[in-house]
Amino acid sequence: MKYMLLIYGNESTWETLYERIDEVMGRHRELSAELTASGEFVDSQGLTTRDARTVRVRGDVTDVTDGPFVEAKEVLAGYYLVDCADAERAADIAARLPEAAYDLVEVRRVMHPDEFGA
Repeated sequence: MKYMLLIYGNESTWETLYERIDEVMGRHRELSAELTASGEFVDSQGLTTRDARTVRVRGDVTDVTDGPFVEAKEVLAGYYLVDCADAERAADIAARLPEAAYDLVEVRRVMHPDEFGA
């Protein structure tokens, strides 16, 4: 099963992590290497709020605003996409992300195409 590990944070989180950025990135490299070796790694990327937009369509009107969310205190900062046995394993992997010690990492199962419309 595929799981998306969504890494959230806020300005305080980033200030703390940037103070030890070499260690943080080293931990990400180690985890990515381990997940690749086990066959569980699918993808991982960091995300930026630069040029972020929120798009809503109501009727025939498209509303585009700057920023990821109107009043967000935390923003989505990155993700890992893993293919592992179950939600417990995905949560174990999420707990190893350096950001989990400072902020939220959400675990979501990716729907299989057969589930659409079920």
